[in-house]
Amino acid sequence: MSGETALDGQRSLFILSPGDRDSLSQQVRQAGWRAMAARRATDAAQRFLHSDAQIALVDMRGVREGDRKLVTSLLPAVDAGGGALVVLVATQEMDSVPGLMEAGATHFLAAPFSQEQLRATLASAQRLVDRLVGGVTHSRRAQRIRRGDALFWEREGQDIRLSDSLARHLGVDGRHISPAGFLRRLPRSERRPVIAALRGMMRTGRAEAFAHAAPGRPGDRLVHHLRLIDGTVAADVEWLSDTHGLDATGRDDLTGLRSRQAAFDWLEQRNGLATTVLLLSISQFDRMNAAYGQVVGDALLGRIARRIERMTFDAAAGSMVARIAGTEFLIGLTGDAAAADRATFLARQLIGAVGRPFSAGDHLIRLTARCGIAQSRSDDDATRLIRRAGTALADARAGGGEGIRIFSSERRSRQVDADQLETDLRLALDRGEIGIVFQPQYPVEGERMTGVEALARWNHPQYGPLGAGMLFATAERSDYMLPLSAHIQAEALRQAAAWPRALSHLRLSINVTADDIAQPGFMPQFLNLVDMSGFPRARLTVEITESGLIEDVANATALLTALRAEGLAVAVDDFGTGYSSLAYLKSLPLDYLKIDSGLAQDIAGTARDRIIVRGVIHMAKSLGLSVIAEGVETEQQLDLLAREGCDYYQGFLRSAGVSSAELVALALKV
Repeated sequence: MSGETALDGQRSLFILSPGDRDSLSQQVRQAGWRAMAARRATDAAQRFLHSDAQIALVDMRGVREGDRKLVTSLLPAVDAGGGALVVLVATQEMDSVPGLMEAGATHFLAAPFSQEQLRATLASAQRLVDRLVGGVTHSRRAQRIRRGDALFWEREGQDIRLSDSLARHLGVDGRHISPAGFLRRLPRSERRPVIAALRGMMRTGRAEAFAHAAPGRPGDRLVHHLRLIDGTVAADVEWLSDTHGLDATGRDDLTGLRSRQAAFDWLEQRNGLATTVLLLSISQFDRMNAAYGQVVGDALLGRIARRIERMTFDAAAGSMVARIAGTEFLIGLTGDAAAADRATFLARQLIGAVGRPFSAGDHLIRLTARCGIAQSRSDDDATRLIRRAGTALADARAGGGEGIRIFSSERRSRQVDADQLETDLRLALDRGEIGIVFQPQYPVEGERMTGVEALARWNHPQYGPLGAGMLFATAERSDYMLPLSAHIQAEALRQAAAWPRALSHLRLSINVTADDIAQPGFMPQFLNLVDMSGFPRARLTVEITESGLIEDVANATALLTALRAEGLAVAVDDFGTGYSSLAYLKSLPLDYLKIDSGLAQDIAGTARDRIIVRGVIHMAKSLGLSVIAEGVETEQQLDLLAREGCDYYQGFLRSAGVSSAELVALALKV
């Protein structure tokens, strides 16, 4: 079995065993797993983080009861990384298991054990990891990505075949070298232990290991974990030091993403081609490190990297993801994904993914992120493109709203001045800068458009198109929400009333804000607006955000009841973003429940995510509500939503927001 084959077919396990490391490694490999092992607890957490393992096996046999430092040394890294921790105890020590589980272990294994018991325990631990970090497919893909430039070698005929990365570190031209040539690459004083380890493994069949200084870099050390595969010698190799040059390998050692240098190389290869760069920064991570420690921080960066990988590669084939600084990540987009709207949409998703809480033992850790976007120009090199993305990121950090700024290929930087935006907004209505787009809605098992949601866009003369997030954030700061909301409602109704007869089956959804609801006389004024437009009440759905309802449930209930009595349908929008109360939702007179885009996209995530989405859909159906999913981007998401009983969907899978004229053309295609 080659290193590449092992990579696709094997999971990795980190073993911490003061007295039986090699024997356990051998048994784990016989069970079909890759093993990386350590004897000392002092550096075990960092070695676990710098391996590609997500499960740790801690050997607690013979450890005095109450002495749990082997477990506690690894626990922060395992917890924060979304991993699993298996403790190994002797059968006569089973009474210690409850205490070890209380200390943080997720699984236990009693020795002596059979191969079947070992496999079953590790499979159970892996299922936990898959639920926590993104499912089996994403976990395997992440492992392949992280190990793509891994260090390994195996005997092939009379030669040793090296991985590309290991060959670079040993200074070997090509990928094949003779055993004698391999030894000559090592310091003379360290050759004898290599020969002894190889002879010992061939004689006994047990796993062995040897370490040596990296050629030309005496401060860096490599350890080779030897194994026998069908009589052939092979080894996985890891760094024992944190000071080696990561950029030389093309991978960031901590997260497995591309390194800074690899990102620059990728961008340089695309000179003259349409490329968009997203620079994503995690905010105030130093405070999190101070509160929870460096080990937890490093583990969280690994989990953040996996979320970013999963979301980016699902949304944009051929993209590149790199960690270029401590808490900064670079995403390179090509093809259709490099368009400004697609890049901005992905940025929103990534910020939302980082914002979802991370579990670390008994703690829930919440993080925020900002994103700068830059589109390439014909004369760009990698440095200029990343510098413009950095400028946009600085703007995003300084500004409010959704935390995204874009430096487009056509315009100068959108260095948004929040105070200036508030002033501009008061002129925007008179200038006709606030426009409406309509996002189509489709049945999950049909092709014919059934409705649309009206969305606001600010076509700013200096900054270009600004999304609803920045528009409404500016309106809230400037106390201009009511005039803005009234304008959007009136304009959406006016345009929809002018649609041709062929679109007479479409429902129109418009948003009503919490400020609207709180206004005396809102309902008669709103109904008069609808009737004056000429758009039929029977085809209109009023969407109220979940957060807006929570402020005054009694008032919201009375208002929605009255609106339904007047022939309008009512929906709760963005369900899943606030503090969802089933009690108040149950009491409200609703027709539709709209699942927030982040929640809808989670259905293709972990098993736990799917359970939550399934529960929301089934709850809504049990209350007699139709369910609409927002932000659907992939066929997989759509299939899973349909399977769970979702009725309608909207999102980039079918269409972004379009103008009224584009909507007519789109609806008449089918």
